[in-house]
Amino acid sequence: MTPRRKRIAIVAGVLAAVGVAAALVLNAFQSNLVFFYSPTQVAGKEAPVGRTFRLGGLVEQGSVKRDGVVVSFLVTDTVKTIPVRYQDILPDLFKEGKGVVAQGQVGVDGVFVAREVLAKHDENYMPPEAGAALERARKGGSMESSGAAKP
Repeated sequence: MTPRRKRIAIVAGVLAAVGVAAALVLNAFQSNLVFFYSPTQVAGKEAPVGRTFRLGGLVEQGSVKRDGVVVSFLVTDTVKTIPVRYQDILPDLFKEGKGVVAQGQVGVDGVFVAREVLAKHDENYMPPEAGAALERARKGGSMESSGAAKP
């Protein structure tokens, strides 16, 4: 092999290695990327089916039902309401009427099955995505509900 062909082979090998490394990093990044959706977006079928995402809004008053360690509740953005099922211990700050972000997937029955539930940490805090979604819903959405009466 001539020196020129050796250099071309080395450059091609380095470029292939960099390409493979970049593909692996981008694949890992994509699989760990979790998007946020409001109940209105989930009800409008904008959320991915079969993929994990975050659902945020307010826990609807009077909607929390406990059956052992299985907890069912409704998350609303004041326009649409999504039922959530969670099988674990809820955070101490989880309360009806307060902000919540749940991470999980929508099941075939339309119920959001949460693997993780995060509650706000003080009286003034709401996740920025949840606050923006609530504000958008108040400004542009109709006041119809998906199965739950509004106060």
